[in-house]
Amino acid sequence: MPTAAQVCRLSLKNILFPTDFSPASATALPYAQALAQIYGSTIVFVHSIAPEPHRQVVTDRLPAQDDWVWQDARQKMETFTHKISPGIGPWKTLLDQGDLAVVIPAIIHEQEVDLVVLGTHGRRGVNKLLLGSSAEKIYRSASCPVLTVGPKVRESAEWKLRRVLCPLDVAEDPEPVLHYALSVAEENQSEFIVLEAAPLVPPQHRSSVEMQARLRLESLIPEQAKDWCKLQSVVRWEHPAEAILHEAKERDVDMIIMSVTSRASLPGRRICLGRSLRKWSAGLLVRC
Repeated sequence: MPTAAQVCRLSLKNILFPTDFSPASATALPYAQALAQIYGSTIVFVHSIAPEPHRQVVTDRLPAQDDWVWQDARQKMETFTHKISPGIGPWKTLLDQGDLAVVIPAIIHEQEVDLVVLGTHGRRGVNKLLLGSSAEKIYRSASCPVLTVGPKVRESAEWKLRRVLCPLDVAEDPEPVLHYALSVAEENQSEFIVLEAAPLVPPQHRSSVEMQARLRLESLIPEQAKDWCKLQSVVRWEHPAEAILHEAKERDVDMIIMSVTSRASLPGRRICLGRSLRKWSAGLLVRC
């Protein structure tokens, strides 16, 4: 298995902040502002109005029409941006119409977005089935990393990450997620926990499997990163969702950084990882 490329500082010139003007968005706003200050980023606030029900195909994106739907959205955007802290740096707003899975990728391309930051409601069960998951639409379709901030996030917006958890899937290329995870951990001098879930391993074989897995995980870390990295390699015997949640809770993790794959051949793993993150407070999803 290849070692991750040399760790480089992240460059976040443009941060996209999709908002539905809900308390969840308000909770995520301080984190977008903190990142913008650290990296000198421009924040692009966007709200997408749902497409009209009778339209089967989303039309080309047009300037806002002077009807009550657009006027209401404009007013809500103006009210929401009043919450922006003074001196935050450059920011701008966009209003659009269409399905998020179409609108967000187009804006990411047009605005040269490096990171999407959004708040999640943490809906589960019937609510999620009825209302859908806007956050999942965004991070499944985004071509850049997505930082999700959940409803249980700590109230303090101070950007201080003591522990970063990076779950890895040995069947996937680890380089994209490790690049971001190690960059974030280095800049924050965080403890770095790399995790592999190995379910269904019989107890009598766990000792040898764990040793091999730890060696494999540690071999992924570049030598130069080991000079500063407070590395811990962990192997857990639960399925991925449970392993991630239990490790994050036991270690009091501040951020989970994990990959999201769109491979149809791995539908179970896609759903499992997505759900695990929605139950946690904050996580960076790296598309791969």
